[in-house]
Amino acid sequence: MSNYAEDTRCPGPDPYAPLKDLPSFTLTSADLNNGDELDEAQRAPANISPQLSWSDLPEGTKSLAITCLDPDAPTGAGFWHWAAFNIPASVTELPTGAGSTEDLGIEGVISLANDAGQRTYYGANPPSDHAPHRYLFTVHAVDVEKLDVDPSATPTVLGFNLHFHSIGRAILWGWYENK
Repeated sequence: MSNYAEDTRCPGPDPYAPLKDLPSFTLTSADLNNGDELDEAQRAPANISPQLSWSDLPEGTKSLAITCLDPDAPTGAGFWHWAAFNIPASVTELPTGAGSTEDLGIEGVISLANDAGQRTYYGANPPSDHAPHRYLFTVHAVDVEKLDVDPSATPTVLGFNLHFHSIGRAILWGWYENK
């Protein structure tokens, strides 16, 4: 299944449905096939972020943000696994494991604490016997070079700011079920 919003095995909503529709662009990964089960490397405790490449960004893109959300977590608000922003628009790829450092290896990048309290990528770790969970790796094309988001803010605050500054959004997703 290639559309994350149509996977009926997963209990959560489409987190992007209430947001404005934005143009998409090309997003690929050497470590993740869209709609497939996540590799053990992208799960906790390995916590290795997947390689991501993007191209064909919308005109006017001045920076990027990357998020990873599990909308199926039994929290009422999902579970943020990764949130980084102020990535220069000249960057076209993150290598495997870039999420293990707070700046992704790129000067000026800010990573926010995820819902596990880490400023790095936290791998898939749904509760046992809950259901398959989706992990939405999203690259946001942003219309400003720097988002004015406090480094102590939550990924939800970043999402709020992205609502007003995103001009494109591409999603690559995988799933995992902890049986």
